Amino acid sequence: MMGKAIVAEAMARQAVSFVLGAAAALTLVLLVQYRAPAEGLSRAWTHGQISGWRSSDEQYQRRNETVRTVHQAPSVAVAGDDHHLHQADTTLKGVEEAEEFRGLAAAVSRAATDDRTVIITCVNQAWVAPGSLLDLFLESFRIGDGTARLLPHVLVVTMDPAAHARCLAVHRHCYQHAIPGINLDFFGPEEWLDLVWSKLKLQRRILELGYGFLFTDVDVMWLRDPFKYVTAYADMTISSDNYFGDPDNIDNLPNTGFFHMKPNRRTIAMTKLWHESRSKYPGLNEQPVFNMIKTRLVAELGVRLRYLDPAHMGGFCSYGKDLGKIVTMHANCCVGLSKKMRDLRGVLDDWRNYTMLPPWEKHRAEWTVPAPASSELAWKLLVTTLSCC
Repeated sequence: MMGKAIVAEAMARQAVSFVLGAAAALTLVLLVQYRAPAEGLSRAWTHGQISGWRSSDEQYQRRNETVRTVHQAPSVAVAGDDHHLHQADTTLKGVEEAEEFRGLAAAVSRAATDDRTVIITCVNQAWVAPGSLLDLFLESFRIGDGTARLLPHVLVVTMDPAAHARCLAVHRHCYQHAIPGINLDFFGPEEWLDLVWSKLKLQRRILELGYGFLFTDVDVMWLRDPFKYVTAYADMTISSDNYFGDPDNIDNLPNTGFFHMKPNRRTIAMTKLWHESRSKYPGLNEQPVFNMIKTRLVAELGVRLRYLDPAHMGGFCSYGKDLGKIVTMHANCCVGLSKKMRDLRGVLDDWRNYTMLPPWEKHRAEWTVPAPASSELAWKLLVTTLSCC
């Protein structure tokens, strides 16, 4: 009996030792596994090792700092062909910013989308009066299908102090463009041309800052989202007054009151050559001049140009009759502010009526706005200096 008791006690002690040893080993394993990730996380958040967590704007700023350190020349550096531009912070660019584009970079940054795109329109005092074009323009965003979300990305460029004050009262993003050499107290045909051409310099500056833009005249009503029709291929996507059925047909008549541009070398060179061509065609605004040089822009600069179908991006020069397809409507081929106002109110009324119809009745909806202009009239208005396109 004594021997059996001794054996039993020895076996019990051995079992206890085994259990304690296993528990100790398990505890050690758990501690090691716990400490490894903790140390890894600690290392992941150390300075210089968190670039993967930076926002795209922070990465862009860091790349800009590198460009400013390495390149000390008055030029724009471009990273490959990915359309992301780096602003060279040189003395020349600094002077240009101070004299003509003071505050533009900050204004564009505030209004731009996450992918660095901004919607731009330009207004003067007459167009921002209560109940005038700017009010109709903003209203179209509010009542359009999926356009209200785009309104925070609209930058209204004002051409005079009175327009700027009114803009600030009705919209979030306003930028007053000081145009050198223009006397707003004596505003004649030449001053008007200077005003029109100054928009092109401002657009080029936005491209140089590394932003794409969609420029829209203030007499364009936004009823649906036009970005769905902007292709990744095209450097410039532009509306058309006279469209021959093929978006790549260079002979389509362009309308520079509605176009999208990507920021890259080609578009910057294009806007520069476009602006310089003014002297070759005195007395003309930027639209007919673009039509005259577009073939050269494609051939010499390799610009990828694509036109928008008026069935979607319509205007009084040419538009589709199906309200189920229309995206924007432009009061071109229409001379005079009062006529524009009347017809654009009609556009918004037609749209409201369309949206109130039940789905099975929408195909019956029709426009009450003026019939599309003839090709001859569209061409005459294209080359008229003071046309309201």
